[in-house]
Amino acid sequence: MRAARVERPGDLSEALAKLGLADPTPTLVVVGGAGGLGPAELERLEPVVGELAAAAERAGAAVVDGGTDVGVMRLVGRTRARGRAFPLVGVAVDALVGEADDLVDVEPNHGGILLVPGAEWGDEVPWLARVADVLAAGAPSLTVLVDGGEISYADAAASVESGRRVVALAGTGRIADEVAAAARGAPSDERAHRLVESGLVYVVEVREDARGRVAAEVERMLLERS
Repeated sequence: MRAARVERPGDLSEALAKLGLADPTPTLVVVGGAGGLGPAELERLEPVVGELAAAAERAGAAVVDGGTDVGVMRLVGRTRARGRAFPLVGVAVDALVGEADDLVDVEPNHGGILLVPGAEWGDEVPWLARVADVLAAGAPSLTVLVDGGEISYADAAASVESGRRVVALAGTGRIADEVAAAARGAPSDERAHRLVESGLVYVVEVREDARGRVAAEVERMLLERS
């Protein structure tokens, strides 16, 4: 796996080039559940992540996520390792990842990892959005929210601030379901309602009787101009 460190936003284009990523490229940002997801939740979400991988591959899109070997990011990497062909780059806080006992492992099936400044989880949020902006460079880009913990609200808000559409996968749990509820006008977290008020939030229902719908919707949005 290639790795590149950045200190300033102006370093991103050069760093992405070192990772073998050229712009402009349609870009899919995947955010959501991380360390709070146990084996049962990961098994439940695996088919959903498989659909996202299929959509990225068919759309010729690069995928950007948090890059660590936990939660949805683990599923994205392992899905790619099973034969999916799409560029996959993680964006992680340099001080928090590595092989020491007090650090978090990088997911090994990512093609590259971009290491950014910070001291705590959540410091990578603005960098994740910037990476997608630079990589897409005017090409279609999309953020998909799968389940999610508290940091996922910040991830979604950063995408909205960049003018990027956010798809909440209803039925995947937690923050994604809160955002989906707000989009329906139901009571929900105030942050979810603020996201919906942006006009950039879309909801796709994850249903057992509609396999392939997530992939089809995400692919369509990656191939059209926002």
